[in-house]
Amino acid sequence: MAKELAKQYNPKDVEDRIYKTWLEGKYFHAKCEKDKDTYTIVIPPPNITGQLHMGHALDNTLQDILIRFKRMQGFDTLWLPGTDHASIATEAKIVEKMREEGITKEDLGREGFLERAWDWKKQYGGRIIEQLKKMGSSCDWDRERFTLDEGCNKAINEVFVKLYEKGLIYRGERIINWCPHCMTSISDAEVEYEEQAGHFWHLRYPFKDGSGYLELATTRPETLLGDTAVAVNPNDERYKDIIGKTLILPLVHREIPVVADDYVEIEFGTGVVKITPAHDPNDFEVGLRHNLPVINVMTDDAKITDDYPKYAGMDRYEARKAIVADLEAEGALVRIEDYTHNVGTCYRCSSTVEPRVSKQWFVKMKPLATPAIDAVKKGETKFIPQRFEKVYFHWLENIRDWCISRQLWWGHRIPAWYCADCGEITVSKTEATECKHCGSKNITQDPDTLDTWFSSALWPFSTLGWPEETEDFKHYYPTNTLVTGYDIIPFWVMRMMFSGIEQTGQVPFNTVLIHGLVRDSQGRKMSKSLGNGVDPLEVIDTFGADALRFSLATGNSPGNDMRYIPERVEASRNFANKIWNAARFILMNLENDNEIPLDLSDLALEDKWILSKYNSLVAEVTDNLEKFELGLAVGKLYDFIWDVFCDWYIEICKSRLNGEDAKAKDTARSVLVYVFTNTLKLLHPFMPFITEEVWLSMPHSGESIMISDWPKFIEKFEFKAEESKFEKIMAVIRAIRNRRAEMNVPPSKKAKVFIVSNDNGTFESGSAYICRLGFASSVETADDFEAEGSVRVITDDATVYMPMKELVDVSAEIERLKKDLKKAEEDKIFFEKKLNNQGFLAKAPAQLVEQQKEGLQKALDKIALILDSIKDLENM
Repeated sequence: MAKELAKQYNPKDVEDRIYKTWLEGKYFHAKCEKDKDTYTIVIPPPNITGQLHMGHALDNTLQDILIRFKRMQGFDTLWLPGTDHASIATEAKIVEKMREEGITKEDLGREGFLERAWDWKKQYGGRIIEQLKKMGSSCDWDRERFTLDEGCNKAINEVFVKLYEKGLIYRGERIINWCPHCMTSISDAEVEYEEQAGHFWHLRYPFKDGSGYLELATTRPETLLGDTAVAVNPNDERYKDIIGKTLILPLVHREIPVVADDYVEIEFGTGVVKITPAHDPNDFEVGLRHNLPVINVMTDDAKITDDYPKYAGMDRYEARKAIVADLEAEGALVRIEDYTHNVGTCYRCSSTVEPRVSKQWFVKMKPLATPAIDAVKKGETKFIPQRFEKVYFHWLENIRDWCISRQLWWGHRIPAWYCADCGEITVSKTEATECKHCGSKNITQDPDTLDTWFSSALWPFSTLGWPEETEDFKHYYPTNTLVTGYDIIPFWVMRMMFSGIEQTGQVPFNTVLIHGLVRDSQGRKMSKSLGNGVDPLEVIDTFGADALRFSLATGNSPGNDMRYIPERVEASRNFANKIWNAARFILMNLENDNEIPLDLSDLALEDKWILSKYNSLVAEVTDNLEKFELGLAVGKLYDFIWDVFCDWYIEICKSRLNGEDAKAKDTARSVLVYVFTNTLKLLHPFMPFITEEVWLSMPHSGESIMISDWPKFIEKFEFKAEESKFEKIMAVIRAIRNRRAEMNVPPSKKAKVFIVSNDNGTFESGSAYICRLGFASSVETADDFEAEGSVRVITDDATVYMPMKELVDVSAEIERLKKDLKKAEEDKIFFEKKLNNQGFLAKAPAQLVEQQKEGLQKALDKIALILDSIKDLENM
């Protein structure tokens, strides 16, 4: 006897058990096989603060599909996992927890805080990894890395020192983005812009000589305290005579000059701009050109400094109100104008970012950006879809120097030491003990840490052992495909590109597969504020990981956002049940679990048809996966398994399996098993758990489906003529069944079928199929047929007639149709009333109005169809 499967598929009984088997078998583990081509993916490392969300689920499903596909194709595959230490997010979480206990960072000191942070990482850091395993992710967990581990730290220090020695890392005062909530600098890529309603405060600054005023406008009057000049365009005829004159700064009463600078737009506003070098990036550049003082007026947490006693300690927005009131009292406020503008916010906490001048560490970007641009232009790395190259080029071509220092304790500490005796900086790959300039032991390490993205930028090679020439690095680098969302092209993709090229001389990956966001069913971004997030683990608990994976892959196209639709997951679960039931049917018809050789010498027409269809499926799915068209591949698999294999081939096989011809039975069994087990292999990357469970229950060779050979196109399965012939027969059966369904004729009521065609031989040979599946009592073919009193259906290759009297009781059918007509006419009146109601049309949402129009059209179509049917019946 063959093996048996349970009556119903229950993912909870299967998934954890199967995953444990894979782990024990070491099937995910890459073996550095020198005789094989490699295929490597490095996981976008999720934050240790993270909980699995739909974005992770999609990202990792796509990666797992690719790695399972390539593994079965015979590549030496490595999917390298790991997590990110996420400086800002993790430190914020730990500080928040400490605040609840009444403890501050300063209370613990740096070492005490870091000890606590590592404890936190041990407790929560592995949570998301376990959640990824629930998805079926086939990562090489033996090689799991962490961006703050010893090996990554060694790579970080190596890169920092190399870039410093080349003059590509420097320390200097520059304008940076400062988050007053996270209390750290952030890079340009970490600033998100959002439209906010604000104001233009029109102000007037008096000339020192009493000759009048200069009018200008600002969106940030609180920064007036730090103004060190007012600028006009040198080509602006209105202001040529005042360049070089002195103004008195309102409230502060400091003398400031009028300078000429091309930065000022003549047409914008009054053509006059206040210059605050410490609090605006453009003003900072103007200040450098004109040697202006830089006056910082805010503390780290965006309060006014003690230099301005009246406003000292006030939050920037509180100070704004007080300053505007004082400007009005002094007569310096002309008017207030409403204005909507883009405001930079911190991507972590959404606080408004404060531009400020600060001494920080920077990477000089232009020399690094150029090779990264050229690599993509030359095709060394391709973006899929290609349109995302524009985002990549835009960032790199307009890039400013990258501020890499962060005022945090959790992260890679900057490997720079300051000498108290000679004032020089010592940069070292290892712990420095003395100043390399004067030999003094009186040195102190920089307290800041590096931007998290600095370590993430090295991820494709630091995780493989670089800077050492390890076997893994030599064998698996450069990697192949990076799978990531379009939202982190500037954060991560471009930084890995320029880092990989600079440090290894090679691009870090040859393909970047971009996916979109997972939105809710209404197309909205999933967020805590909307409460529309979906927990993948809850979905897995209800429907199974395979159903979630299959639904995420279905309809997915590179670069495009997709909607999470619960009904789609349910449909995917139903698809899993369909596969399970097909497997149960096949197993019930097998005498034992021995492998059945496929004998091509004794194939029936339907066998040749299914083998030919399967062969095309192998070619198309393989081609789709090679082109990263995962959504197309999964759609073809669904259609083949549900419609072609289950609904057609299995049904057709039943007569042979239930018949007396032993040879015909064996042939049907062998084709069923061959096509089914190999189609399971094609489906395996998408639905790994059910395919493994079912494949193992079937006659097979090998330990696991995931290390079995990927199916190949086989020339001898090309039965195109037979496939075409059988498709013609199927079209006739489909047309007959559809017409009978429209007429509510039960399958038990048989009727003669007359076929007129130029290919009568095909339909004569297919008469048994038509009788069985088209509910025909007999089939006759002819060159012509007297159609009166018959129902007619037409396909591309045949006209089919069925005597009406054999199908229905004409009088009873007319009565039934008249009842249907009455109901359809009532529906028509209902929809017409709504659509003629002007109040409804004015107030109802457009979507609802459209639904009413569709309802009316359906009712009209139904009425026309019923009237035609009644007419046909009355003519009999």
